[in-house]
Amino acid sequence: MATDRRAERRTEKRASGKSLIASNRKARHDYSIIDVLEAGISLTGTEVKSLRAGRASLVDAFATVTDDEVWLRNLHIAEYAEGTWTNHAPRRARKLLLHRAEIDRLLAKLREGGLALVPLSLYFLDGKVKVELALARGKKEYDKRQSMAKRDADREMAVAAGRRAKGYRD
Repeated sequence: MATDRRAERRTEKRASGKSLIASNRKARHDYSIIDVLEAGISLTGTEVKSLRAGRASLVDAFATVTDDEVWLRNLHIAEYAEGTWTNHAPRRARKLLLHRAEIDRLLAKLREGGLALVPLSLYFLDGKVKVELALARGKKEYDKRQSMAKRDADREMAVAAGRRAKGYRD
């Protein structure tokens, strides 16, 4: 019985081809997202093995453009437990794999000023590691409070509508 559920989950993962490794939930709170794109990432073997174990953190990660190449910095991928002297450095800079046209478009938008490249999530897509990268503008403190108040108001309206639909009266 339990093995049937595991087999179903495995086939669901294979059907969608996407399994989440890590996400940066705070990024959507701290930044207003302007544009989102998907990028490949250049990794070593021990990094991929560590990612398969789910040992990554996007908390302080950011991307920069240096010499017409996009680099992901401060992404923490823990050292592989069974690794030997070939193990990787946990916070090394990793090259993102993008087409030249995508890099040029990003550079043009970044030159406008006030924008940052923030990773939103890290996931496997058909066996390859991908990064969901956002072009974002930092929120001010009052913007954060305003978006939290809007989210709370929307939630209260949804609850009230659900109660009304069920026939409850307040």
